Amino acid sequence: MKRKLGPANALYPSLTTIVGTVVDGRPNFSAIAHVGIMNHGQPQYISIGVNRAHYSGRGIKEHKSFSVCVPSEALVRETDYVGLVSGKNTDKSDVFEIFNGDVPGAPMIEGCPVCMECRLTQTVDFPAHEVFIGEIVNTYADEAVLTDERVDIGKVRPLLFDMASVKYWSLGKEVASCWSVGKGLKKERRGG
Repeated sequence: MKRKLGPANALYPSLTTIVGTVVDGRPNFSAIAHVGIMNHGQPQYISIGVNRAHYSGRGIKEHKSFSVCVPSEALVRETDYVGLVSGKNTDKSDVFEIFNGDVPGAPMIEGCPVCMECRLTQTVDFPAHEVFIGEIVNTYADEAVLTDERVDIGKVRPLLFDMASVKYWSLGKEVASCWSVGKGLKKERRGG
């Protein structure tokens, strides 16, 4: 029997990312776990949910750009730190070695195995949050996390954030192949 929990968001854990932007002339980074994939195809869009109180929102709106970097488990301490302190009071520009791509105002983190630079395409306003939707202009990945020229999530070893336990988690082992494991059931349900 299921227990009614009210309007609890049960979609956690979610991928932990570090969003980069430029605010007041310097790079700023913030840990963001409210990230969404908007579509699959070209161009590709992703969304990030940012509390209005976050300093990063100013830079995203000013430069119409941001980066989304995927830290590995090895960067858990630094990732948590940039989520704990505000760029309003703390200069976070020297926490990471950074690099820039083709999109101004979207600094990326050299130590993150995967980084995406995005151009802001839309902002959706909510009372306490803004959802920034960006077009992925370029994705950068360390050679060490690629398999057959694609990002291998097992090699990335990303951080997962869980609101219920308020902990970071690691990725588990592979369960099955997508668009394959259900083929037997599909065949059975068709009757042969």
